[in-house]
Amino acid sequence: MRTRRIPRAAVAVAAAATLSFSLAACGGEDTGTAKDDSAASSAPAGQEEKEESGAAEAMPASDKPFGAACSAVPEDGAGSFDGMAQDPVATAASNNPVLSTLVTAVKKAGLVDTLNSAENITVFAPTNDAFAKIPKAELDKVLADKEQLTTILTHHVVGKRLTPQDLEDGKFDTLAEQTLTTSGSGEDYEVDGKAKVVCGNVMTANATVYIVDDVLMPAAS
Repeated sequence: MRTRRIPRAAVAVAAAATLSFSLAACGGEDTGTAKDDSAASSAPAGQEEKEESGAAEAMPASDKPFGAACSAVPEDGAGSFDGMAQDPVATAASNNPVLSTLVTAVKKAGLVDTLNSAENITVFAPTNDAFAKIPKAELDKVLADKEQLTTILTHHVVGKRLTPQDLEDGKFDTLAEQTLTTSGSGEDYEVDGKAKVVCGNVMTANATVYIVDDVLMPAAS
């Protein structure tokens, strides 16, 4: 194929256009083709910045999961944040390795279908380490008592979706027909004055999940 000689002036103009586009992109990596660069440079001034700003507004930081323990959630697959968002809450939890003890308890209580079929709920989900704080003999006894186990687990569920702002000074009725309190701000929240939210604002198909570091015990009846 015969190559065509490009005048030096045209080369200089193209280089200047490429440099201008790179600066406008704030130093981002150029992964597009030469054709893509040409189309971008011909767009109205400021269009690239406006589009990037719009993308950021679509997913503000306050709508994302937060907390130190979020790093333990898998980056991809069914147990990741994206994967959990596709499934109802009990199924989503079963795919997350940090919630395996909770899932075992939910199954023993026969609450899988109840939680999966509920609409717009909030679940405060204790981690495996939270359950490990309970002496084994006591935990085994609770797991074997379906009625008591059901009361404990439903005390972790509120019948509406709660935002982080709702938790700042909140008081909510749980499905166990008891009251649960929350306090805090930013990314630092407590539930019932003892359990800390270690990974919050996790979305599933039918629930918002706040992963906590302690099991919430309802008041004795």
